[in-house]
Amino acid sequence: MPELPEVETVARDLRALVVGATIVGAACDWPATVQTHTPEALAETVSGRVIEAVGRRGKRIVVELSGDRALTVHLKMTGQLFVVTSDTPSDRHVHLVLALDDGREVRFRDVRKFGRVGLYARSEVGELETEEGEASPLAGLGPEPLDPAFTLRAWRQRIRGRRGRLKSLLTDQGFVAGVGNIYADEALWRARLHPLRTAGTLRPDDERRLYREVRAILTEAVERRGSSIDDYTAPEGDGSMQERLDVYQREGEPCRRCGRPIRRIVLGIRATHFCSFCQRLPAVDRPGAARILAAGVARERALARRAAKAAPRAGGTGARAPGSGSDGRPARRGPRWTEAAAEGALGLTPAEAARAAARARTERTRRAAATRRAAARGSAVAPAPESADGQPGVDEG
Repeated sequence: MPELPEVETVARDLRALVVGATIVGAACDWPATVQTHTPEALAETVSGRVIEAVGRRGKRIVVELSGDRALTVHLKMTGQLFVVTSDTPSDRHVHLVLALDDGREVRFRDVRKFGRVGLYARSEVGELETEEGEASPLAGLGPEPLDPAFTLRAWRQRIRGRRGRLKSLLTDQGFVAGVGNIYADEALWRARLHPLRTAGTLRPDDERRLYREVRAILTEAVERRGSSIDDYTAPEGDGSMQERLDVYQREGEPCRRCGRPIRRIVLGIRATHFCSFCQRLPAVDRPGAARILAAGVARERALARRAAKAAPRAGGTGARAPGSGSDGRPARRGPRWTEAAAEGALGLTPAEAARAAARARTERTRRAAATRRAAARGSAVAPAPESADGQPGVDEG
């Protein structure tokens, strides 16, 4: 699911493309996409309103309209927003269209149909609420982690009142808004803190490192337009942060600090990636984490057995002692050839074969996701509208 950097990128792209435009119509072919109104009521309410601003709160895009109204867009897993000319071919996954007065359309494309759009009234202080006076989903969100007002002192005040596990805490939108699976894993690895560690065991220096690394990874990801790992893309193209991730979706690959394999466990329903050597779990937290860690070990062993059965049997004589060369002296430290070996290569131990299989699965997933994004953009990209003199128009705002 797109997180703060990805949603911020979409909001910035939209802001440059649509601020100042007037909505002249709306159409929706999947009523569940609109969570606050019927599609007909949404179209009636937004028609004739000017798009005054586009921002973000947590993982939601906020489109401010004239007349004290606002649209929120939650992309969820596969939501995508494109701004195209009205004659651009569409496809069956486009479920909401906002027609603009200059002949363009804002199209909400969502393959899995989990994304949601809401229409709210804006109060004088900028709060959103339904027409019946009910609070919007933004009301329960925690502070923005990149807000200058969210200082180390504010972070400490919040985290010292919690006792949950760090991964669960970082992804709790009521604790801090916008952090999800990807950047929680990355921040914890950078801070050398185990995802199953409890907040109550943190020392002041641990709190400082985690605060610093959460902000640093989010800032870097925003600069790189987010991580285009699965279906995420923005109106003006993909991000590149996926090329800089250290642990997320790198199960079985060597840790970039110590060279040991990255591990994967499931916490709740979230896949969680970490290095068990760099991110040590305090003794006080080990009994409570034992079941989750044991399940991760069982999964790794099952993958190794599966890879061993699938890989060709390798011939040859007995293996040398780990860490020694042919003359018995310690081998030179550095990456082994097996770290780059292909799935099914000869000479791999079951553990090495499992790591190679994990790398291959990850690469297949990345290629498939890139193909999906390219197909989506192929059906959405169109030339910018021409100005009165026949030259390509220039978007302002």
